[in-house]
Amino acid sequence: MNLWQEAVPAQAPDARTGRSGPTSDLAADVCIVGGGLTGLWTAYYLARAEPSLRIVVLEKETVGFGASGRNGGWCSALFPRSAASLERTHGFDAAVAMRRAMVATVAEVGRVTELEGIHCDFAEGGTLTFAMNPVQVAAAHAEVKEAARFGVDRLSYTSFSEDPARGHPAGALGATHDPACARLHPGKLVHELAAVVERLGVRIHEHTEVVSWVPGRVTFRAAAAAASGTSTGTGTGISTSTGTGTGTVTADRIVIATEAYGARLPGVGRRILPLYSLMIATEPLPQEFWQTTGIAHGNTFSDYRHLLIYGQRTADNRFAFGGRGARYHWGSSIRPSYDTVDRVFDHLRDTLVDLFPDAFDAEVTHRWGGPIGVPRDWHASASFNPRTGIAYAGGYVGDGLSTTNLAGRTLTALITGHDPSVVAPGANLSTLPWVNHLSPRWEPEPLRFLGTNLGLASADLADREERMTGRPSRTARLLGPLTGH
Repeated sequence: MNLWQEAVPAQAPDARTGRSGPTSDLAADVCIVGGGLTGLWTAYYLARAEPSLRIVVLEKETVGFGASGRNGGWCSALFPRSAASLERTHGFDAAVAMRRAMVATVAEVGRVTELEGIHCDFAEGGTLTFAMNPVQVAAAHAEVKEAARFGVDRLSYTSFSEDPARGHPAGALGATHDPACARLHPGKLVHELAAVVERLGVRIHEHTEVVSWVPGRVTFRAAAAAASGTSTGTGTGISTSTGTGTGTVTADRIVIATEAYGARLPGVGRRILPLYSLMIATEPLPQEFWQTTGIAHGNTFSDYRHLLIYGQRTADNRFAFGGRGARYHWGSSIRPSYDTVDRVFDHLRDTLVDLFPDAFDAEVTHRWGGPIGVPRDWHASASFNPRTGIAYAGGYVGDGLSTTNLAGRTLTALITGHDPSVVAPGANLSTLPWVNHLSPRWEPEPLRFLGTNLGLASADLADREERMTGRPSRTARLLGPLTGH
């Protein structure tokens, strides 16, 4: 069961009203494929920039079905590629501009949620990244030093030996603090944002599967149309002779916002790889427990291991904790059964208890997971081709909760020529280094299967190597260029 979906009916009882599949062909100025945060933020900023636009969002399942409703709740300034990596490929100034844009995006999400009355437990407490051994302490100091070189991120390091009274995970030697991150409830965010864009005149159609697109036209299948019994033959209606409604949206501009699920679509395919990330949540824990952890309301947390973990203290005092470790599946397949892997859930619980031994008796009440979208070069992109009218954003590698907001503003700037920017003076969203970036395709099978799963195993091996030797992992050095560092 997904913790984030549990609260949605109480928060948005009318969330499904009027979102059935189309019963006729549609005409729009902008058709957005995907009802996650990329699609919804793009719809929001487009509607704010040009209220007269006819905007349609098509979603195969329900709003927030994918990563937007399953993630760790980090509204952070993280971008899949590090600033140093962006500097190598785009130059120092471009790397600084991207960092400024990402840091400003955290504040922008907070601004919009307050402006629009979106109640999503937004609390900007920053991220604590714990150093659990001397190798990780060195990594923490290196990260602080690099952040200072670019002059944007305000990272600081605290040694727990110098502040022994401060709560922290068992065995932690210190931690960095990055203030540019907010804890939030992603289920509340995505569903309340959907209600906001509907109030702005955007039409959302759920249970409407997009099967193809070409410039100016999107073809879909809408199950709800078949259920309604509507059948109008050819021309102006939807044919339901195959058991589902089939129709088109004609639109001058089309936005592809499918993230990991694009791997199953011919227009994206090997541009993206679906990699699973899983989560657990505990029962609410008493206030006295939290006093010993060092995790305050608004904090998110992680550590410097290579096989990523991420967590937050929820508004109702639970741990929501996740990480990598689930394997990639042959042919970029995506199935509901992949959302639950007992081995990974057990590993997450063991890791959480290693960090916070007093949580040993805490009941795990929720387990869930889902795929994130990984481009071959770990480089997210926001693109628009004015010749075809087709836009795309994605490839967030799990850092999408905030980056989707920047994507929405960036695509709005590219599509309309307006620049709804909140970044530092002089910055321009349409010139950021991720704009119109094209990642290479992933290798065909079996190379994709072997390489991806070898990479996951190598990250785990790198952590074991560092614990055993007390030195930085050689394996990790080899992995760095492949994972955006």
